Amino acid sequence: MSRSRVLFLCGAAIAAICGPVLPAHAAAPGITVPPDKIVIEVATVNGSGCPAGSAAVGVSLDNTAFTVTYSKYLAQVGLGAKPTDFRKNCQLNLIVHVPHGFTYAVASVDYRGYAQLEPGATGEQKASYYFQGQSQTTAKSHQFKGALDDNWQATDTNEIAQYVWAPCGERRNFNINTELTVNAGTSDPTKTTSFMAMDSTDTAINTLYRLAWKECPPKR
Repeated sequence: MSRSRVLFLCGAAIAAICGPVLPAHAAAPGITVPPDKIVIEVATVNGSGCPAGSAAVGVSLDNTAFTVTYSKYLAQVGLGAKPTDFRKNCQLNLIVHVPHGFTYAVASVDYRGYAQLEPGATGEQKASYYFQGQSQTTAKSHQFKGALDDNWQATDTNEIAQYVWAPCGERRNFNINTELTVNAGTSDPTKTTSFMAMDSTDTAINTLYRLAWKECPPKR
């Protein structure tokens, strides 16, 4: 999907296209949320963890969050795994159509999935975010250790002073880079398989991006 520009306008009329319309989320105190709906276009999707057609975007009803749901995002080592399967990544390039007079920042992100790590094996989830033309943020990572056979969750949270705001009055694509890595460690990859997934067969497991909004200063 080199330049698909799939339009995700989340409304009841085309819910089957854009995936689930998310329930409303409580806005952070002091945050002004724009009344007009936001629209998210997927400009490009690249990476071994999100082949064409395997990532979908949904926007909450109150503009405070959006989700990305994956269906083929899985890293693994051991029996049945290819040598390159230990690391999977996904680069999403999103066009966020922001209501006039507002700008936004990502306040926090919840990552979810399932992991089966043998004793001695390890997994890592990593992510970074940036707006087009700005420096890429430092990647935030979360480590997991075997033995583990359960759902997993990791949260990236930014302090208000560290919010990176989209430039007012400009359209800057929002880039999300994520990565899953699984290492065999002291486990025996000739006899076992360890994996870590950020995917689901329904909308119960997804990545939730919570947005902060503020009004842009009037132009002079």
